[in-house]
Amino acid sequence: MVIVDEKSMRLPPPPPYWATGPAVPPPFPSSTPREPPKLDTLPPHILLQIVWATFPKTAGFDEGKVERQRKTLYWLSIGLRLVNRGFYIACMNVLRSTYLPAYQSLIRPPYSSDPFPFTSQPSSSSPYSSAYVPSSPPNAPSSPICSVQRETSVLDLFIALKVREDVWADDSELHLERDESFKDLFDLMQPKSRCEDLLRVYGVREGVISVSDSNFSSSSASTSNAAASSSSRSSSSRTPTPSRKTPAIKPLPFSALSISFSTRKIGLILSSRGGKRTIVEVQRSGRDEKLEVATKKLVRELKGWLGGSYV
Repeated sequence: MVIVDEKSMRLPPPPPYWATGPAVPPPFPSSTPREPPKLDTLPPHILLQIVWATFPKTAGFDEGKVERQRKTLYWLSIGLRLVNRGFYIACMNVLRSTYLPAYQSLIRPPYSSDPFPFTSQPSSSSPYSSAYVPSSPPNAPSSPICSVQRETSVLDLFIALKVREDVWADDSELHLERDESFKDLFDLMQPKSRCEDLLRVYGVREGVISVSDSNFSSSSASTSNAAASSSSRSSSSRTPTPSRKTPAIKPLPFSALSISFSTRKIGLILSSRGGKRTIVEVQRSGRDEKLEVATKKLVRELKGWLGGSYV
């Protein structure tokens, strides 16, 4: 027989509570007053939820649910995204994810596509890029708005055109979609921008193109050129002429490069202070040639041009 002592199993009572002051009900007072949240201070995921909440869930009195959602997309494109930077990023996130399947369905085979933004934070800038003119301002902030992926701008143009055409087609049965607008986008602008993005990828891999934020001021360029010329003259006067070596390849800044695209040939254009000029050009085997093949040939020609005639 086991005798259980119930008194020994009881836990000791808690210590007595001593009140230090009058109890204050919530909300508790704070020493530093908090400012009310504003639209420009809300986190991105909250802004994205706000944008998604603007889409109607039911049909209207004289229009269906799909028509109301198309009008909301049109409003995002021409109105809400212009409020501030945060709403611009949130609206473009919704618009790009919504219209990306329609965009990719119009890509002309055998062309490829990759319009999603690619942001770059280079660790150091190229010392050879001060003599060239960038396609965008050098002091532009690196952000999700400014993307080095050039096909993204073609996708944004397609969205701006598509949302308008959809709303106009819903409003009137007499509206006819202008096919020539989409033809210009996908016959010229899309393959051209795609080749430029491929040029950046292959060129960086081969060491002939640099993607960096550089100083493009003419004063710094002239100063560096003068210092380089004076140092070369002084070194040549003091030391004997060394044996001729293979010149090192100086990569070109991607912001100063663009592509001229046609069905027969593709050329690489360099923008400098003296203007624009075509530095290399290759022939295409035809319209059925893949963009990757043509761009690789262009990079090979660029590498030979940099190692030979480029000074």
